[in-house]
Amino acid sequence: MADRYLSFTATAPGRFLTRRLGLPQPAALRRWSPEHPSLTGDLLHLTAGKSTLDLAPVLARTGLPLGAADPAAVVLDATGVHDVDTLAEVHAALHPVLRTVAASGRIVILGSPLDADDDHHRAAVQQALEGFTRSLGKEIGRGRTVNLVRLTDATSAESTLRFLLSPKSAYVSGQVIGVGAGGGQWAARDFGERPLAGRVALVTGGARGIGEAVGEVLARDGAEVVVLDVPQAEADARRVAGRLGGRALALDITAADAGERIAAELPDGLDLLIHNAGVTRDRRLVNMPADRWSSVLDVNLASVLRTTDALLAKGTLRPGGRIVATASIAGLAGNAGQTNYGASKAGVAGLVRALAPRALDTHGVTVNAVAPGFIETRMTAAVPLFIREAGRRMNSLAQGGLPVDVAETTAWLAHPASGAVNGQVVRVCGQSLLGA
Repeated sequence: MADRYLSFTATAPGRFLTRRLGLPQPAALRRWSPEHPSLTGDLLHLTAGKSTLDLAPVLARTGLPLGAADPAAVVLDATGVHDVDTLAEVHAALHPVLRTVAASGRIVILGSPLDADDDHHRAAVQQALEGFTRSLGKEIGRGRTVNLVRLTDATSAESTLRFLLSPKSAYVSGQVIGVGAGGGQWAARDFGERPLAGRVALVTGGARGIGEAVGEVLARDGAEVVVLDVPQAEADARRVAGRLGGRALALDITAADAGERIAAELPDGLDLLIHNAGVTRDRRLVNMPADRWSSVLDVNLASVLRTTDALLAKGTLRPGGRIVATASIAGLAGNAGQTNYGASKAGVAGLVRALAPRALDTHGVTVNAVAPGFIETRMTAAVPLFIREAGRRMNSLAQGGLPVDVAETTAWLAHPASGAVNGQVVRVCGQSLLGA
C-alpha cells in the first residue's frame, strides 16, 4: 500500500504544513537500482584519535571518490579514541561537516571491539560511541543513516563498509555491527556484480513477501535459488522460481523430517540457508489459546532449530556457507499482543549468538540474523490505518521499509567476503524508536 503521507510531504504544501505543525518530514530514500548502483558524491574520510587502520585501499574500492565537497558519505575512524579528551575529537571532526552531507547520505563510524583490552577508560569511550551513533541517527534527517562498525582490521570489514556506503543499506541505521578478524580467502577479492555465482541458496517462505524479495536479490547476485514454501503455496513458489531461474520445493518446514528431506533434495550441497518462513497469531496472552502459542513457536523457532541442526549434521551446508535467519524488532523490544511472536523471534537471536562461533569453527559456516521493523507487505497493509501510520513513523527515517531492504541486508550477510561478520543480529528498521 502506498505511503500517501510520504508523497504529501514531498509537495510544497505538504512541506509547509508539516513544518508548521511539527509533524515528521520523511525523505524519499534512494535505494539500489541498475541505473543508480552507488551513491552520488564524494567520500570524506575523517579520523579521531590515532588510528592504526590501513583504510585507504579499502575505501578506494568502494567506488566513491575521496573528497570533501558535498560528501555523499563520511567515514570517521574512531578506533584510536581512548579517553574522554580524544572522544572530543569525534565532535570536532563531524560538527563542521554534518550540514554538507547529501540527502540519503551515509555516516559510518569505526570503533574498536569492547573487549580489545582491559583499559576501562578506553572501554568507556568506545561504548560511548554507541550512544553517540544512535543519537546522531535520530537527529540527522533527510534520509541519511548513521552506523557504527567495530573492527580490528579494515580488509575484513570491506564487504560491510561497501554495503553501508551504498544505496543497498537505505533502511539500516543506528546499528552497531561487529566484524571479526580474518574472514577467509575472499575478504579483499573483487566479485563484480554477481558475487554469489555458483552458489545455491534455499529461501524458506520464499513464495511471497520478504522471502520473494530475498530470492530476487540473491538471484540478481548470481545465486541459484531454491524457493521453499508450504504445499498450499506450491503454485506461487513455482511461479517465483521460474522467474528467478531457480526451482521450487513444496515442503512443510515444521515437519519433523524437513531437514532430511531438504538434504535429499540437495545432494550436491547448499551454500546459503535463509530462514525466512514465519507466521503471526496475535492475541494478548490472557486471551491466547495454546494452539496459537505453539503454532507460532513451531514455525518461527522450532523449525529453524531442527532444520539447521539437521543440515549441519549431514554436511549439506558446505564450508564457506551462510545461515541468515529472520528475527524481528518485536523480539528485541517486545510488542503487545505478540508474546508468542516476540518469544519466537528473540529465540532466533539467541540461536544466532550461541551457534555462530561453533558453526564457524566446526563447519566453516557463519550464522547471522536480520531483524525487520515495519516493512510494507500485504500483512502490514491489513493493519488498521492509525496503527499502520504509527508503525511507519516511529523510526528515525519516519517511514516503512520495503521487502527489498531486508533482502539487500541478507545478501550482504550472504556475500562470500562477509566471512568475518558472524553472530550479528542486524535490525532493518530505519532505526526504530523501540528497542536498542
